[in-house]
Amino acid sequence: MKRKTLTQFLIEQQRGPAALPAEVRLLIETIARACKAIGHAVGKGALGGVLGSLESENVQGEVQKKLDVLSNEILLEANEWGGQLAAMASEEMETVHLIPTHYPKGEYLLLFDPLDGSSNIDVNVSIGTIFSVLRAPESAKGREITEQDFLQPGTRQVVAGYAVYGPQTMLVLTVGTGVFGFTLDREVGSWMLTHENIRIPADTKEFAINMSNMRHWAPPVRRYVEECLAGKTGPRGKDFNMRWIASMVADVHRILNRGGIFMYPWDAREPTKPGKLRLMYEANPMSMIVEQAGGASTNGLQRILDIQPSALHERVSVILGSKNEVELVSRYHQEAGSQA
Repeated sequence: MKRKTLTQFLIEQQRGPAALPAEVRLLIETIARACKAIGHAVGKGALGGVLGSLESENVQGEVQKKLDVLSNEILLEANEWGGQLAAMASEEMETVHLIPTHYPKGEYLLLFDPLDGSSNIDVNVSIGTIFSVLRAPESAKGREITEQDFLQPGTRQVVAGYAVYGPQTMLVLTVGTGVFGFTLDREVGSWMLTHENIRIPADTKEFAINMSNMRHWAPPVRRYVEECLAGKTGPRGKDFNMRWIASMVADVHRILNRGGIFMYPWDAREPTKPGKLRLMYEANPMSMIVEQAGGASTNGLQRILDIQPSALHERVSVILGSKNEVELVSRYHQEAGSQA
């Protein structure tokens, strides 16, 4: 059976009820080419001299890996000149990246985590790129884009997606009409549609969380995990398996393929921070993908896509995946009236 390419799929989306704008199609294709280049660099590993850390830190104070910086540069350079974007923002940069004046400007904003799970780079575990596309506000026409223009709730995302660099290189994408997966055919260099209308099962027997932080969690999260660990003899009446890759892309990709719940909750080590994951670069795009696949996403007390961002690098607690499990954790938070 002949498979659809990414380009063919996007052109069909232009013709469909959602009427994907041509500028968005071109932008997605540009991002996909950049992800292909990043995947190629990741695949070379030590042979390409890209492993290891630099002496620099990103805006969050985290030590940058060589591939973090390279991936960020690849995405910036690929998307500067096409004419679809008004500005970009990256988890690795302190503020927005304006389109150089000698390039045409468009009406969309691109946000990205250039290399999610970078702590796994040197040990050959799946990592990825996460991206989100917003439309620039009408008020931004005729002036320079500012950080404030990016501070839109996740419900306003036009596109959300990620690339995962693993045994296969895959691009998972939503434009608001479901979730679709494309596998990179390395022989011909094309993204081919291999996973149509991905759906997350509402029920699951798998949870993903960093158990080493259990003593720091809020009571609702501890309650949920303890009930899972109690197995068939506990209140849940079934045995659960635990998975934790420490790469959000890899953990979410597994959930999209077979169900599960992913949790990176608030904990008491930094009580003033609502969570560790970034709302704009990680939580919002992944939440849109998960919801489009029939799952749910919350910070414990509120749907993530409804959160009004207050800062470009705002952090958030994240609980997402199989709908019934996410709703149960949310109920525990609401009953406790506790910190998300």
